[in-house]
Amino acid sequence: MKLKPVDLKKIRINDAFWSKHIRLVKEEVIPYQWNAMNDLIPDAEPSHCLENFKIAAGRKEGEFYGAVFQDTDIAKWLEAVGFSLAYQPDEALEKRADEVIDLIKEAQQEDGYLDTYFIIKEPKNRWKDLCAGHELYTAGHMMEAAVAYYLGTGKRKFLEVVMRLADLICDTFGFEEGKNHGYPGHQEVEIGLIKLYYVTGERKYLDQAKYFIDARGVGDNYFLEEIHRPDHKYIFPEFIEYQPEYSQSDVPVREQTKAEGHAVRAVYMYCAMADLAYEYQDKELMKACETLWKNIVQKQMYITGGIGASGILERFTVDYDLPNDYNYSESCASIGLALFGLRMANITRDASYIDIVERALYNTVLAGIALDGKSFFYVNPLEVWPEACMTRTSKEHVKPVRQKWFGVACCPPNIARTLASLGQYIYSVGEQELYVNLFVGNETDIVYKEAVVHVNMETGYPFKNELKLQVNGVPENGIKLAVRIPSYAGEYKLSVNGKETEYQIEKGYAAVGVASDAVIEIEFVSPAKFVRANPNVRADCGKTALVKGPLVYCLEEIDNGMNLSALYVDTRSPIAETESDLFGGITELNFKGKRMKETEWKEEELYAEHEVILQDVELKAVPYAYWNNRGIGEMTVWMKELL
Repeated sequence: MKLKPVDLKKIRINDAFWSKHIRLVKEEVIPYQWNAMNDLIPDAEPSHCLENFKIAAGRKEGEFYGAVFQDTDIAKWLEAVGFSLAYQPDEALEKRADEVIDLIKEAQQEDGYLDTYFIIKEPKNRWKDLCAGHELYTAGHMMEAAVAYYLGTGKRKFLEVVMRLADLICDTFGFEEGKNHGYPGHQEVEIGLIKLYYVTGERKYLDQAKYFIDARGVGDNYFLEEIHRPDHKYIFPEFIEYQPEYSQSDVPVREQTKAEGHAVRAVYMYCAMADLAYEYQDKELMKACETLWKNIVQKQMYITGGIGASGILERFTVDYDLPNDYNYSESCASIGLALFGLRMANITRDASYIDIVERALYNTVLAGIALDGKSFFYVNPLEVWPEACMTRTSKEHVKPVRQKWFGVACCPPNIARTLASLGQYIYSVGEQELYVNLFVGNETDIVYKEAVVHVNMETGYPFKNELKLQVNGVPENGIKLAVRIPSYAGEYKLSVNGKETEYQIEKGYAAVGVASDAVIEIEFVSPAKFVRANPNVRADCGKTALVKGPLVYCLEEIDNGMNLSALYVDTRSPIAETESDLFGGITELNFKGKRMKETEWKEEELYAEHEVILQDVELKAVPYAYWNNRGIGEMTVWMKELL
């Protein structure tokens, strides 16, 4: 039986590390993004998102503005609102969201169709450009938003809107004669349909998601056939030389063994594949999920949990190609990786998936938003030289400072919905089992058939590796408690009611039986350490990185001076872990290194025979998640190593 997350209404996060980020969602991020979608942020990219809906609904006259998938900005905002309202009711916010939902309902066409780009701009071209039109992608985000809002508020209006849309999609697409035999250019609707099935019980939604997965890459490529039609117009000029690998449509999904193409498209599809593999008990599909996961995390993932090495087409490239200073590593891609990993963990009960989920959440995802909640990274490099991030160069996509908003703004609301739903990652629940995945302070009620078990978790993680779980209301027949043993944890100890207890290791979890109310304490060590990349990662040969538990650390110019490339690290010297008030409280890392002297070099000398002279320096590293919160400057994760 697949494990399930805890109902977000039942969980209250109170955590020294995460609470400041989660509070930002309601207090800053949701209001800020509302202003962004209403074009009220000075000097920020305009959105026009709500204006598009007003035009489509007939409230205003005007032209469509923005990307073809602009509707998804409001969808993800509503999803974050739904998660937030589940966590903390807010009448004013709910009223605002209800007004937006009324607007969306007004814009919906009589047959259920809902996409402002095609309603306003291309009404005769519905479903004719699945390759680039993003209609199904947009529909999927609308479905996810409606499900989150329904679960958060109990209100069905938005749910009924997307059910009409889903019904239209089911009537339009399929293998049957007379139906459109296409599938999404950007995968996402599969996730939305599956979630819709979970809350409505309508089997046709699950079957429709299965169709989109089963049809993909089978026979003549649907997208190439679209492109070769005489009346085809390119929405995106870069698709003129379209390659099916880009959208994972080159071969059937069950035959795919390597993560290829656009990274976000890929991991969204893998999420749906995992869900469908479980629901249909499809062993072949599950095997493909396992194979693709291994390829990503063993050969194509950054140490920060970022994926998608190429800034051109935001895609995977080849195994071990992981450049640091011009990579893409889109925030949305790491969110998709975390969602994929959570699904795999809940199906397999294997903690190794959560290790990767944790890495993505604590590093790339968190780096995507500033500590004030008002600026964002779309791209997440591991090395930045601000002056070199010039337009019309190979680094033009790399930003040395978080941006107020984006013309294509998928990442900010995606980060918001992820932080607002963090509770889904903490626990996984079986019939009589409780799996502890992430160490995040909280109180929650776990509903079993025979009991409601109250759990209180206290921890100073990730800077202090101590965890206390107070479990009350344990049913007469007890429960199994399984606490993750992180891959980096040493000297792992588990105590029950103050007495150290033996445990069974089950796929990376420490499992014990809990027969009555109890206090379970976990402690382990995870000192800061230097790590290295596989030598096949050309960009990192001869370099080292610093990690402590799930956190990857980096050097910043503000602490270590300019030209970080001139630094060498002495990995034989000890690493001092120092408590700091920076960023609301962190452990900073101090260690010894060398800096290449530049005094012998004259300004006019570009190349010369000068010997390398190194001088001693003290270096300071801070968590990668918080880089650029103190101003613009150089940053690097990978450092040259003294050999």
